[in-house]
Amino acid sequence: MNTHKHLLIVHHTQSGSTKKMTDAIINGAKQENIIIRSRSALKANSEDLLWADGLLLGTPENFGYMSGAMKHFLDEVFYDCLERVNGLPYAIYIKAGNDGTGAKNSIEKILSGLSLKKIQDPVIAIGSLTESVIKECEELGQLMAMGLTESIF
Repeated sequence: MNTHKHLLIVHHTQSGSTKKMTDAIINGAKQENIIIRSRSALKANSEDLLWADGLLLGTPENFGYMSGAMKHFLDEVFYDCLERVNGLPYAIYIKAGNDGTGAKNSIEKILSGLSLKKIQDPVIAIGSLTESVIKECEELGQLMAMGLTESIF
């Protein structure tokens, strides 16, 4: 019996940089035998989160915080998914204008309230996107997908 694991990628972009990071993550995750659902933070919902075996969140840093769209997604799913997604593995990627810590801390605080399990520190791109950041994003996608398919997380 070969049941495929489900990876949910929720993202928001304004300038397009976070989308480039998302595309790299999807490319990395596709290297494994996994079902990927990529959703805009304004369209993703509790049903998506409850479907997922793993979660990746991508946001620009706006005014030292996550994007309003990402906050909207987390507000929407929080109470509906509370105590229903305990231990779900997650990681974050951030396109930062400053240093990304405000966005990182605000997201991690909410996700800890949902009892999600962080699999690694966030990929934070400060300034313009470099090839090394794109490679980090691909590796993050592959790490999450491999961890899910091998039942490591």
